[in-house]
Amino acid sequence: MWVFRARLLQLIRGALTGEPSEVAFARNLIIAFLPAAVIGAIFIKTIKSVFYHPGVVVVTLVVGGLIMLYVERRTHHTPGDQPGAADDTASDERASAYTLEQITWKQALGVGVAQCFAMIPGTSRSGATIIGGMIAGIQRKTATEFSFFLAMPTMLGAAVFDMYKNFGVLTQHDLSGIAVGFIAAFLSAMVVVRAVLRFVANHTYRVFAWYRIVFGAVVAAWIFTR
Repeated sequence: MWVFRARLLQLIRGALTGEPSEVAFARNLIIAFLPAAVIGAIFIKTIKSVFYHPGVVVVTLVVGGLIMLYVERRTHHTPGDQPGAADDTASDERASAYTLEQITWKQALGVGVAQCFAMIPGTSRSGATIIGGMIAGIQRKTATEFSFFLAMPTMLGAAVFDMYKNFGVLTQHDLSGIAVGFIAAFLSAMVVVRAVLRFVANHTYRVFAWYRIVFGAVVAAWIFTR
């Protein structure tokens, strides 16, 4: 939130005063937030009982990496390209939304549906929403920015819901740990968010895709050899 504080204040002021572009942006955030909020509130216990297994993590890591490679190739490719000619520079020839204000409600809904897959262990919330946005036609950097904005209500909602469900068993020690974790996450986010935005302005997510595939292979090797 701190990194985007100026844009966030602009969004709040614009939404409250009826500025069309800001109202549309706020609407899109709500649309993107709702699918995971509803699915999580209703099915989180079932999801945990079915998918919380090391084997699932391996599959989601590798499959997620392959999907990222496919989406990057599909996004980067133009009719005149030769196979294998694409480099790692950012180019979104197929995108239809290049700014946050250009995102449609249908694209926002697509991002929201993609976020639901982040409930499966091994699936990155930011990765799922960014790739979901790119599939929906949002330019890479804009999809990344929208993903970070969407993280605000999503993470806050998840934290409040979890606190509500477990408030009766939380101790003073638990609350201290939560406070330390919040501070650490805040400080690291200030560095990471800016670095990621600078990176995606000129590069693709291929390096992250290969990281997921390699890490998935390492986890698989660990499971089968222990």
